[in-house]
Amino acid sequence: QVQLVESGGGLVQPGGALRLSCAASGFAFDYWSFAWFRQAPGSERERVSCISSSDGSTYYADSVMGRFTISRDNAKNTVYLEMNSLEPEDTAVYYCSTRQRFCRVSPGAYDYWGQGTQVAVSS
Repeated sequence: QVQLVESGGGLVQPGGALRLSCAASGFAFDYWSFAWFRQAPGSERERVSCISSSDGSTYYADSVMGRFTISRDNAKNTVYLEMNSLEPEDTAVYYCSTRQRFCRVSPGAYDYWGQGTQVAVSS
């Protein structure tokens, strides 16, 4: 049974930092690419970042470039999203997702999803 479990969300002040984790189980972790999406109320789900299975290539949305870092630990079957210099506009539910082979931008291209973790940036 495939499971993705996110953790690490919370309330943080502007300029603060959080690290999200996504623990995966039930499939061959090494062969899957992982993405973090986020969805704010009234907005579409957007891809924040992705890390590929093949060569570890990483991709970022323009809005988070230079502030967020995605990484994966294949030994722990876990993907991370390090978020720095957080802004109120980063407030959203953050979802971990996965698909085989290459990263894609569209949420519909991903096969499995976690339940989401809330990130709120406010003073």
